[in-house]
Amino acid sequence: MKKDQIFSLINKECVRQKSMIGLIPSENHISPEVSEVLSSCLSSKYAEGYPHRRYYEGNQIIDEIEILAQDRIKKLFGVPHVNVQPYSGSPANGAVEFALLEPGDTLLGLALSGGGHLTHGHPKVTFSGKYFNSIQYGLNDRARIDFEQVRELALKHKPKLIIAGNTAYPFELDFAKFREIADEVGAWLLADISHVTGLVVAGEHMSPVPYADVIMSTTHKTFRGPRGAMILVTQRGLDRDPDLGSKIDKAVFPALQGGPHNATTAAIAIAASEAATPEFKKYGQQIRKNADVLASALKKQGLKLVGDGTETHLMLLDLTNYSDGMGLQVAFALDVAGIYANRNTIPHEPCSPFYPSGVRLGTPLVTSRGMKEKEMEQIAQWIARVVEEVKTEVLPSDKKERATFIKDFRTRALKNEQLLAIRSEVEDLAKKFPLFTWD
Repeated sequence: MKKDQIFSLINKECVRQKSMIGLIPSENHISPEVSEVLSSCLSSKYAEGYPHRRYYEGNQIIDEIEILAQDRIKKLFGVPHVNVQPYSGSPANGAVEFALLEPGDTLLGLALSGGGHLTHGHPKVTFSGKYFNSIQYGLNDRARIDFEQVRELALKHKPKLIIAGNTAYPFELDFAKFREIADEVGAWLLADISHVTGLVVAGEHMSPVPYADVIMSTTHKTFRGPRGAMILVTQRGLDRDPDLGSKIDKAVFPALQGGPHNATTAAIAIAASEAATPEFKKYGQQIRKNADVLASALKKQGLKLVGDGTETHLMLLDLTNYSDGMGLQVAFALDVAGIYANRNTIPHEPCSPFYPSGVRLGTPLVTSRGMKEKEMEQIAQWIARVVEEVKTEVLPSDKKERATFIKDFRTRALKNEQLLAIRSEVEDLAKKFPLFTWD
């Protein structure tokens, strides 16, 4: 039988990943053990429900796997209740909101333009913004969360839920301050640590466990597991409502999704075991070192960063020094040059999410490959060369002209000799580093 075309495409994707340098903060490489589990026979089994309470027979072993995943996460974070079934971060946040809120209740979250996530109440286009009364807080003039504003909005609107989390905010989240404000108004506190979970485990970021009622995290990103999510209920949350764990579970299933992906559940158990090792702590420490060096090196190259740096694994290039709306051009040119990142809005974005003025960069993936400070210096030089090459590619002010401009720009970029020369240099470096290493 002829091998399906999809295998050829998978091989091409493997070559792409090996030959390029990935700087998307939400991406990472999984270990061979996690990869092995994901391609196992577990994907063939339906397991709607929870351990010992399934709606299908033949789940005795699946029950053991899910309980093992739960127990490892509980031990790793020191929490009494865990749900490892959410398919990803967005439905996991939806489950928490479904469990804690009624339609029309007020929630308070970080605005998308300040680095918040869509599910933190972004208005009009998301469920969290359409079905709840969403109030959004922002940043101060130093690009840090404006806690004075958070408190003022909380006192004024009396939210039932406050969300402390981020997707493009480069600085540490102060969960203690969020807790103080939540207590003033009697709100639940949800900590969305999807981006920084690995840093929390490694002791490189404040833990939300003593402060939050509920914690949501994806299981990839800095945690370096499979594409999935988990919801942790803290002792503080259970002290407030002993039924909170049950409410969370019911919000995941049957309220929002069906049977769990058992291979993902097993892979989460593997990732949790890996995260409990000394090697993982060194990995988290190296993520931070690499981020600091990359940020400093970018500034030495004359590039501007939102907030002037980073305290986590990610940073945001602010390209308004060149022109508003340069994010798409720079991100595409980087990709041509062998470095993939993502265009991103910046605080007080002058353009739109599709034509933003920033590029988001992060170090989890390159750190998984074993790259260190020396490589960060080199990567910063390449990024600066790419920006210099395309800085005159200014987005037209006429919206009707933009589509044509972007099409023509992409055609030129794909043939740009300077970008292709950088790509050759990038490939020479990338081939020295495997996709995953503990060292």
